[in-house]
Amino acid sequence: MEKENLFKWKHYQPELILLTVRWYLRYNLSFR
Repeated sequence: MEKENLFKWKHYQPELILLTVRWYLRYNLSFR
């Protein structure tokens, strides 16, 4: 179970980072 969770996390980390960056950029742009 632990290994599977770790694998899932490593698999979804880039997607999460991308989403966060996109949200952060949108937030900054709208409050400029």
